[in-house]
Amino acid sequence: MHLLKLTVNGQNYEITVQLKTTLLEVLRDKLQITSPKAGCNQGDCGTCSVLVDSILVKSCLTNSLSVQGKKIITVEGLAKPGEVHPLQQAFHENYGAQCGFCTPGMILAAKALLDKNPNPTREDVKVGLSGNLCRCTGYTKIIDSVIAASEKMVTVTD
Repeated sequence: MHLLKLTVNGQNYEITVQLKTTLLEVLRDKLQITSPKAGCNQGDCGTCSVLVDSILVKSCLTNSLSVQGKKIITVEGLAKPGEVHPLQQAFHENYGAQCGFCTPGMILAAKALLDKNPNPTREDVKVGLSGNLCRCTGYTKIIDSVIAASEKMVTVTD
């Protein structure tokens, strides 16, 4: 067993993990954070996407010990308690979610994109979300949601 120290959604944790434990297993099984999902467990679908020190990663492929001392953000940690992040609001207002299974990963991929490019084109959004799959939509409403959020976020700092 190995001691893992990390910060998730602003809260510090010290837990013990086995050498091959993934970040996804830590988040879901040890910390009870359920937004990252085990979709394919091969890094193809993006439902397990989280931000590690502001970089989008597939938590199903990330060894938990590789995030020692790092800051992890899941969709639960995007906004302050009782508030909604502009991306979450835009997904709601623009019908960017259908079943919701992919939505946390999509929102975090969008956050990573908007942090780098606050005024993306539709093509930029397609590329930025390309590592995340949705089986319910044709992506149009998801892209609309990201564009709408980018317009709101130009005047809002998060």
